[in-house]
Amino acid sequence: MNLVQKLSSKNLFVFNLVLVGVIFGFSLAFLSFSCSTPRSQRTALAEESPVIIPEDALAIAEGLQTSFRFVAKKVLPSVVEIKTVSIRRQQVPNYPGIPWEFFFGPQEGNPNSQEREYRSQGMGSGIIVRHDGDTYYVLTNNHVVEEATEISLVVVDGTEYKATLVGTDERKDLAMVSIKTNDSLPVAVLGDSDAVEVGDWAIAVGNPLGFMSSVTMGVVSAVGRTGGPAGNINDFIQTDTSINQGNSGGALVNIRGEVIGINTWIASNNNSGGSVGLGFAIPINNAKRAIEDFISSGSASYGWLGVSLVDMNRDFLQAMSLEGQRGAFASQVFIDSPADKGGIKPGDFITHVDGKETRDSSSLTRVVGDLRAGDDAVFTVIRGGQAQDIRVRIEKRTDEVAANNKNLWPGVIPYPITDEVRDAYSLDKNAQGLLTYQVLADSPADVIGLRRGDLITGINGETVRNLQDFYRLLRDNTSRELWFTFTRGGSSLETLKFRR
Repeated sequence: MNLVQKLSSKNLFVFNLVLVGVIFGFSLAFLSFSCSTPRSQRTALAEESPVIIPEDALAIAEGLQTSFRFVAKKVLPSVVEIKTVSIRRQQVPNYPGIPWEFFFGPQEGNPNSQEREYRSQGMGSGIIVRHDGDTYYVLTNNHVVEEATEISLVVVDGTEYKATLVGTDERKDLAMVSIKTNDSLPVAVLGDSDAVEVGDWAIAVGNPLGFMSSVTMGVVSAVGRTGGPAGNINDFIQTDTSINQGNSGGALVNIRGEVIGINTWIASNNNSGGSVGLGFAIPINNAKRAIEDFISSGSASYGWLGVSLVDMNRDFLQAMSLEGQRGAFASQVFIDSPADKGGIKPGDFITHVDGKETRDSSSLTRVVGDLRAGDDAVFTVIRGGQAQDIRVRIEKRTDEVAANNKNLWPGVIPYPITDEVRDAYSLDKNAQGLLTYQVLADSPADVIGLRRGDLITGINGETVRNLQDFYRLLRDNTSRELWFTFTRGGSSLETLKFRR
């Protein structure tokens, strides 16, 4: 008998029938027992084995709950809602009757167009950080109050005050407003953001989406984050605490109720702009200097070193023998700047300021910015493979001096020739020298005729084979004048001479 015949035999059929009957019988018996057992008996059976929460675990949970209550009661009164009104103007057409433009749109130079004003309302949060007589000072974000023509504050009990703008700082996205009142308002306690570590409790207090005095809780996800909104030079505390529109300018506090950051922006993967657990706060230590500057002078001041920094990629680091190093690369130095007077040169890799590590260009910018004019600072640099200390006297930064490319020495960013560069610029496989990656407008290199894409082969008559040659010759051979030998369109040329 083959397998098919065995499976279809009468004996196997009878066995399967009996098996189904047994399973059905057990199921019916279980159902009958369940239905016949009184509800009171089932409840009693359940109560014979209750779930008991251990007292020590309950005490820990209640202790944590008490801590959060303490933080809320301590911080909420010092965090305010900020309301703003901005006047915006817009050209709108004037339709007398049914004109041509009604059907075909406004025409250029339409004499009937009018300028109308619109009142645009905004909201955000702020932190009371100082009290002097009848004046209270409130710290917030610059983007909360910028362009505002009217500002008011609402405290936790609903009282509203007219506010005055004290000062703004676009580079750090900070601003300060003040109110005058004889009412007693609590001042927030500022903590130490340098002591914050990943995993710490993080509690956000503010007015998200207009819901006043909201408290959300999470942890610190990361510290030292960069890449915030354009132009913002801060590093950031990242947190998974729920932060939404309206939280900007509010407080990020630790489990002790101390302010460790100013909630500033969120990263969102949808068009709603809602929180997805990626919130970022300006560390409060970054703002302490600004608080003093705002109150004393109405504006933020920065120290100025006088270098132009670039972030180095792997090719650049390898070409300069700086693999594994952390710091900021001074690609240019302003003529007659503190750096120039102190002895910092283009090509120096700055690793420390007064013994404190400089992780990258943003880190150096913040450290130098917090120095005051007249301060002496020691910069540790790597030059030619050797570390050395250079003492520099800091000056006050102004937008005019920092944007003056005419003093930016030498005004060119070279790049090593790699296979990718050869392909991108159609260079011969035997091409030697450095690619002119960028020439800064109005700089000495621009004035004497160097252009983007030129192949630099010499400085002041000496051969340039690599980046280290370039910066060595620039450092040692150009105290009085500078010119470049370069290749352009297959021809070897020389620039004009720039005399310092």
